[in-house]
Amino acid sequence: MQETLEILDSAPAANGKPRDPWTRDEFVAALEALRARYHQLHPFHVRMNAGQLSPEELRRWVANRFYYQRMIPRKDAAILANCPEEEVRREWIKRVLDHDGTPGDPDDPGGIEKWLRLGEAIGVPRAELLDERHVLPAVRFAVNAYLEFCRTRPWIEAVASSLTELFGPDAIRERIPALEAGYPWIDPAGFAYFRARLHQAPRDAEYALNLVVERCRMRAAQETAVSALAFKCDVLWVQLDAIERGDTRPVMPNPPTWR
Repeated sequence: MQETLEILDSAPAANGKPRDPWTRDEFVAALEALRARYHQLHPFHVRMNAGQLSPEELRRWVANRFYYQRMIPRKDAAILANCPEEEVRREWIKRVLDHDGTPGDPDDPGGIEKWLRLGEAIGVPRAELLDERHVLPAVRFAVNAYLEFCRTRPWIEAVASSLTELFGPDAIRERIPALEAGYPWIDPAGFAYFRARLHQAPRDAEYALNLVVERCRMRAAQETAVSALAFKCDVLWVQLDAIERGDTRPVMPNPPTWR
């Protein structure tokens, strides 16, 4: 993996001359510029925050988003598997526990369980989330592509792709009161997932940002990191494209369990 980064760092510009690396501020600004492509700006989320979604649309969203939520600890495990550094792995494993839960701790069921409870609060039975019967093909394709990216790309690129967490807290601060005001029929206890992310995401984003800035010091590696984050923004956006369109096919009563 380190060899890949060294090759990227040595890549010249088109005119054959080495490209100057961005300063830290310039690099962070390039990453932050992708906030304009974050899925909170998607028309579906705009309508959600305006209280304009039907119960059916909300249920479609929560069922399809669960497929992504369920994949998060698996992509983090892929980063762990590819990372040769013990110190980074010790820190990164917290993300797996945030979603899978802490064994023996009933007060920390994890993000996946909290999303299941959100589904129940919105009216999607737990069993229907778990068997993935409502997952749209485009959502499955996009999420699987993200997992494959994290499995096969250098670990620091996968870390860079996680930096959508820079944008998440602001979106969640807007989403919680919007859901409470626009959809009063939803039990507010179902929003526990979002409340937890208000402190988890900034912690994780700060650590990941420092890692990316520290390890990607040459221009080619910096640009690759920005591209990785752009790819992740696209993954999130196309999920909402599919969810907004919906699907006219009948729900599978016995969906396949293979991947």
